[in-house]
Amino acid sequence: MKKHIGFFFITFLTFFNVSAQSETVTWSTNVEKHTDDEYTLIYKVAINDGWHLYSQSVPEDGPIATSFSFENEGVDFERIGKTVESEPHIEFDQVFGMEIPFFSEEAQFTQRIRLLNKEVKVIKAILEYQTCDDKACLFEPGIELMISLDGSAVVTEKKEIDEESKALTNQLKLELKDKDKYLKGESKGESNLLKIFILGFLGGLIALLTPCVFPMIPLTVSFFTKKNDKDKSGKSKAFLYGFFIVFIYLLLSIPFHLMDSLDPEILNNISTNVWLNVAFFVIFMFFAFSFFGYYEITLPSSWGNKMDTASGIGGAIGVFFMALTLAIVSFSCTGPILGSLLVGSLTADGGAIQLSAGMVGFGVALALPFTLFALFPSWLKSLPKSGGWLNTVKVVLGFIEVALAFKFLSNADLVEHWGLLKREVFIGIWIAVFVGMALYLFGKIKFPHDSPLQKLSKGRLVFGLITALFVGYLGYGLFGGDLKLLSGFPPPEFYSLQEKESDCPLNLNCYKDFDEGIAYAKEKNMPVILDFTGWACVNCRKMEENVWSDTQVYEELQKYVLISLYVDDKRELPTGEQFDFEKANGQVKKIETIGAKWATFQTVNFEAASQPFYVLMTPDYRLLNYPEKYTDKATYLQWLKDGLQNFEGNQTPQQNIFTIPTTN
Repeated sequence: MKKHIGFFFITFLTFFNVSAQSETVTWSTNVEKHTDDEYTLIYKVAINDGWHLYSQSVPEDGPIATSFSFENEGVDFERIGKTVESEPHIEFDQVFGMEIPFFSEEAQFTQRIRLLNKEVKVIKAILEYQTCDDKACLFEPGIELMISLDGSAVVTEKKEIDEESKALTNQLKLELKDKDKYLKGESKGESNLLKIFILGFLGGLIALLTPCVFPMIPLTVSFFTKKNDKDKSGKSKAFLYGFFIVFIYLLLSIPFHLMDSLDPEILNNISTNVWLNVAFFVIFMFFAFSFFGYYEITLPSSWGNKMDTASGIGGAIGVFFMALTLAIVSFSCTGPILGSLLVGSLTADGGAIQLSAGMVGFGVALALPFTLFALFPSWLKSLPKSGGWLNTVKVVLGFIEVALAFKFLSNADLVEHWGLLKREVFIGIWIAVFVGMALYLFGKIKFPHDSPLQKLSKGRLVFGLITALFVGYLGYGLFGGDLKLLSGFPPPEFYSLQEKESDCPLNLNCYKDFDEGIAYAKEKNMPVILDFTGWACVNCRKMEENVWSDTQVYEELQKYVLISLYVDDKRELPTGEQFDFEKANGQVKKIETIGAKWATFQTVNFEAASQPFYVLMTPDYRLLNYPEKYTDKATYLQWLKDGLQNFEGNQTPQQNIFTIPTTN
């Protein structure tokens, strides 16, 4: 799989030299003379128990094949035919997901040659090969084997790779070798899916309480229950109606799965794109003033009319178009909520699959009352009557939309470093927004569609007091207090109007350039933590403000050299550092910004495109533990301690992942 990824991947190569110090195979050589100028070179390899050596021919995207090259070939001698290998085993490899030919215990390779220079006494072969067991893979890039043509065997020692050899390497790929640990890590993703589903469900419940949806519940339910109670078709159609509502909202997420499969970085690029975030700011402000009642946002009425006409077809098709009519007619209220869910899911770890989970949750919440009230029509009597309270809900949502709008503008400001919405400015704007919301709930502010307020209801009073308390909490944060409940929403603490000791999280010492950080770690002989992060990454801020701030975690972090690589930094690289990166499908991606450089670095090396993403390693690129993602304090603390213990013990941990490079 050819990928040309530039100079900044080259430095990882020496990692394999360090990790490969334990001998997994032993090579020996021999020679067979046929005539004065024709010989057969014989390479035998004894393979340690539990290890595999791969064939010369392996499938694309599989492990690294064994290969032979020869010094002075074409000058001192020439090959006769190809290098012949002994019969390999062929089995399905669970890690690579394909059938792969390999050798265990022993193997033999032979190469017939013809001398062009009869003065030659020694043939030097350079081997490249990969060995794997069930936990790790080691790559040997440049083992030299000397064969004397008089038949004496020579076993050579491994050489340290020099700078010239390293410069020839411009591909690096990481693969997980311990699937149990990997799957264990994936369970966190399942937990995140549940959280996103619940958030989507809550969003759907809020949408139910808007003037666009709530009045439609009794109208729609009466359609399904108007037939005789003995006729079960009404209730079965109600179930079908609910199913189609969920299905329609699920369909909205399908295009993002297609984009995600084309490029794993695309969802992150969408969520951090400067002009998209500015566009979201404008759109959300537009939605907010619609919620305030200054105008209505609706899809073309002809769409709703056509769907309504189609719903009269009857049968399942008619029920589907009824559900589609609901989605279209209610768009003016559900659109802003869905927009929040859309953008929030794209910035979270998991991308499109989490968006689907949120959309399904939203659809389930919308479908649930229509189905339940169709099954139990008497419950309709318990529903509150439509009235001014529905508009109150809509206006409150308008204030929330304004607050979210400034979050998108803040994302653009952070990734471009405009300096417009520093932390204090952002919090100040939120204070103003929620002061306005509190005044509205207390009846001090009115909007166009508000009914005359005769008496302040208990509901408005309670929510007004909660909003006032929230304003006080924001004020506490404005004057330096921790806003842990809002981690990820305000800009990071170091992005401040005040002069800060450090531009790193929690005033830690950090580097934002990989080479600089590694150089310091080598000088001080300290372990490294690679922090793949983002300016607009909500979960990154949550980790920094909720996990890193823990006293024990903070102490452990100071024992590492922190290298924070921002994958959404839109500042351009110097012209001399820009380059083209060739993807596996042959497409060329231009690496022109700092963020593109580190995002590609993460994707190619770790096959991951989500943030936060943490890697522990030595200054000479030996991994000290599994990469970690968004997690809890206890897990993260133990992970840091284990990595430090492995570093201090100067040993490769029992459970590990290893990089696999491929040279040109």
